[in-house]
Amino acid sequence: MAQLRQDLEKVYTLIPGRHRLNLHALYGDFGGKRVDRDAIEVKHFQSWIDWCKAHKLGLDFNPSCFSHPLANEGATLSHPDKKIRQFWINHCAASRHIGAAIGRQLGNTCVTNVWIPDGSKDTPFDRSGPRARLEESLDAVFAEKLSPKHNLDAVESKLFGIGAESYTVGSHEFYLGYAAKHQKVYCLDAGHFHPTESLADKLSSVLQFVPEVLLHVSRGVRWDSDHVVILDDQTRAIFEEVVRGGYLSRVHIGLDYFDASINRLAAWVIGARAAQKALLAALLEPAARLRAAEKAGDHALRLALFEEARALPLGAVWDEFCRRQDTPVGLAFMDEVKAYERTVLAQR
Repeated sequence: MAQLRQDLEKVYTLIPGRHRLNLHALYGDFGGKRVDRDAIEVKHFQSWIDWCKAHKLGLDFNPSCFSHPLANEGATLSHPDKKIRQFWINHCAASRHIGAAIGRQLGNTCVTNVWIPDGSKDTPFDRSGPRARLEESLDAVFAEKLSPKHNLDAVESKLFGIGAESYTVGSHEFYLGYAAKHQKVYCLDAGHFHPTESLADKLSSVLQFVPEVLLHVSRGVRWDSDHVVILDDQTRAIFEEVVRGGYLSRVHIGLDYFDASINRLAAWVIGARAAQKALLAALLEPAARLRAAEKAGDHALRLALFEEARALPLGAVWDEFCRRQDTPVGLAFMDEVKAYERTVLAQR
């Protein structure tokens, strides 16, 4: 735990701006004791809360409904065994309490996001039964009312994944319907849809019916592989829609990626800076002129403005932002990553 926090502290010096951490329940500070998922409490995460407070970080939370003996059958909240469902209900309910404590202590609302791996590798006979059980379980998880000032409940869908290639219980349609019905935050993960789908296009539709959206910005290659985020067209499109639609106050931006084949500090920093650049590019668009051209029906001018905007000096603005935030400019952050690798990581 100490090493992870040490690495994070270094990472935050290389990324400009203010930040928050997203923590899974399995990262609790359990003091070397075995604490099962349904028995987690605020005390197991107090050291994380104190650490975030000391470093002026926000903190979001997730129940961890995977990597557990009771999640080995491809079902958790939708499991046909009521006792197993109750175990995961208790875990998710406990996670909400921890989220509320995080928000209360930090004075910064915690988003507690529920994702489950439930699904089937091959074609199932009964598709409706697991979804009915999942809805019932979610109702139990969210039964207790918590202050939205402290905790916001989010639900996350998925299209497919390893072990769930043929059927995913918590599909996009299921969770969008649930979030709209109960006015929950809806999580859109960039890796959880077909590669030809546009996550950016979903935002203006989803936000017609749910109060807020949680973004998991990722880079899927072929499938939900969570590659390190880069400044590609898909990432830029997501942030362009957030800004163009006026959704900044209704969208929580999270990053969801990893790459164990490269230095994890470099992966974290490269991905976070790429996402920030995509947001900056969206904020620098000539929005007033684009809106006026579109309103006037001048689609030629709109296209010309789009193309000219691509060549605007994003890099110069980004470099100045980094300077003002006292973080490395350009590739200078890699010098620090390499030095940290030699002096810290290599000594572990």
